[in-house]
Formats: sequence, C-alpha cells, structure tokens
Amino acid sequence: MRPDAHKLLEAGTGMTLKPTDMPVSLEQEELRGLSRTVAEIEWLLLALVLVYQAFGEPGEIAKAALSMAMMFYGAFVLAFRYTNFYRSESRLKIAIETWVMIGFITWSLWFTGKLDSPLLNCYLLVVITCALALGKLSTAAELVVIGLVLAALGNESSSAWLSVSNVSGLGVTLAPFVLVAYVTTMFSADIRYGLSKAKALSETDELTGLLNRRAFAISTARVFGQAVRYKRQLSILMIDSDGLKQVNDEFGHGAGDDLLCLLAKTIQHELRTTDVLARFGGDEFVAMLPETGAKAARDVAERVRLAVENARSNAGSASIQSSVSIGIATYPGDGRILETLMENADAALYRAKTSGRNRVVEFSKRDEVDLVNPV
Repeated sequence: MRPDAHKLLEAGTGMTLKPTDMPVSLEQEELRGLSRTVAEIEWLLLALVLVYQAFGEPGEIAKAALSMAMMFYGAFVLAFRYTNFYRSESRLKIAIETWVMIGFITWSLWFTGKLDSPLLNCYLLVVITCALALGKLSTAAELVVIGLVLAALGNESSSAWLSVSNVSGLGVTLAPFVLVAYVTTMFSADIRYGLSKAKALSETDELTGLLNRRAFAISTARVFGQAVRYKRQLSILMIDSDGLKQVNDEFGHGAGDDLLCLLAKTIQHELRTTDVLARFGGDEFVAMLPETGAKAARDVAERVRLAVENARSNAGSASIQSSVSIGIATYPGDGRILETLMENADAALYRAKTSGRNRVVEFSKRDEVDLVNPV
C-alpha cells in the first residue's frame, strides 16, 4: 500500500485546510500580481493629480473640480478594491478599473488645460495597465476611446474634427500612446506565453503527459464538490503496475519508461473524456470517474486490466507483457470526503496486490482491518 495517500490535497472537499495548503493555479497568481500592480497605479494616478493641485497653481474652479474628482475616485478605489466588492480577482474587475481611470483623467484634463494640461500623459498609465492585464483587443478599444476624447478636448466645434491640421495634430498627440501600447502588449504576450508553458510543466507529468498529483488534486476537488452538492455517485480507481521493477532490472530504465508511457495511453484509451487520469507517482496511476457507481466502475476497471494485459511494449527484440492491479472506492458508500475515498481505493489496491495481482478489487470493510494489521 502507498503509505502517503493521506497527503493528497483536499481543497473544496469538506476538510479544513490552512490557506497555504490550498492548491493555487498560475492564472490566479498572475491575477493577484496584476491586481497589486493596478492598485499601485491607481494610487500613483491619484498622487499625481494631488501634486498638480498643490503645486500647479490651478484656478479656483479647477481646484474644486479636482478635489471632487479625487474624493470620488479615492472612494471608488477603496470600495472596489478593499471592501471585497469582488471576492476574487478577475480581468473584468481590472477592465472596470481602467475605464474609471479614463473617466477620472478626462475630468481632470477638462479643468486643467485640456490638451495643454501636464496631466495628459496620465493616459499612459491606463494604456500600460490595459496592455499588461487585458490583451490587445481591450487595449485597442481603450486607445480608440482615448483618441476620441483627445479629439473632443482639442476641438470646440465638431465640424473641425476632420480638418487636415486637426487630424495630424491628433495623430502626433496619440502616437506615444499607440507606441507604448504596442510595446507593452508584445511584452505581455511573451510573458503570458512563458506562464502558459510554466503552467503546463507544473501540472503535467513529463514522462507520460498525464496530469501530475498537484493538477489531479486541483481538478478533482471541483469534480468531487459537484458530486457532493448534487448527490451523485463517483468512483476512484487506484491503478498500479505489477511488473515495472522487473522490467527495469532486466531491460533497463528506458524500457521501464516506455512501459509507463504505454500504460498511460492504454488506460486513457479506456476512459471517457470526462474522467480525470493522473500519474500519482512511480508506477501508480489514479483515475476519478464522475457519475459512476460501483458496478460501472468495476466494468471500466476490468476493461483497463484486460487492455493492459493485451498490450505489448518492446525492448530491443524482446516483447514485454505487463499487468495492473486496480483498487476501487465509490462515493458515497466507501467514503464521504475525498481523502477517505482515496485511502479506501488505495486499501483495495493493496488487497489486489497481496492476493495475486492482475486483478480488480472493490473496497470493503475488510480492507480497513488490513490497514490496521497489514500482512
């Protein structure tokens, strides 16, 4: 029996875990980092307007307008970001914040000289934020809006908008924003590509291409939570190769790796697309079968066992035959939390291994006794 089965992460399964124990995806970490950056940019923008009000000698009307704008904008940031208006970070939240930033900057420009205002370049903060967090399309949309705002600020009469001088002047004014948006989105795309590769590496077993233990814990926590919520059956298969050590000893570890890859493909072929399969470590695999009772799970396990028994891997001129032992546990009869279900499937696997191998065993109360008094 695998001695460390109880160490499987159980987020969302009814167990009490410390926050540091919860599996966190790279996407969530990226959003948290972006959110912190956006918060700093928002306060920087507020500080720039405050500095201008203090030292830029605006008129009385402009001072009053800026004070009101800063009060409302500061209240928005505090309420939106620090009072759990959204319980989790999202790109929609960041998008709303950038549009509010555009409104705040536009209001400030209107009372501080419009296109001659020293606050004009504050739009760069919006462009950079959007390019880093929201991608090319959102950045392009906000650039269009900024361009229209600049055109409106620079022309009292709408009939003069399309004149050559106004269009060229608008182009010159807008050019730095477009350039910054282009460069930033290129950097952001490279960063996202790197993150996606890192995510794939962190959640995938390098040898077999299956999910690794961490990714399995993340995926199955959600699936198990749905089974609990809607009172649906669910089964766990613990699958262990019977002869990997002998293959490694006789033909070398390269042949053993080939055998593991063959096992992974063979098992995956017998499962549905909705089933979750992972390499759990060494020569052990685990599969979660949603919407599957004990009888159906046994049928699947038998198909897997027979498919592996009939599969062959090659080591030079030798043809290697293998087999697997499989333990089954089914929710809710064999456990009402995921950790218990995993341990009980592992106990059934232990009995399959000790009673002859190359067989399927369903969990029973006998296995609990075996765990306390192992052979």
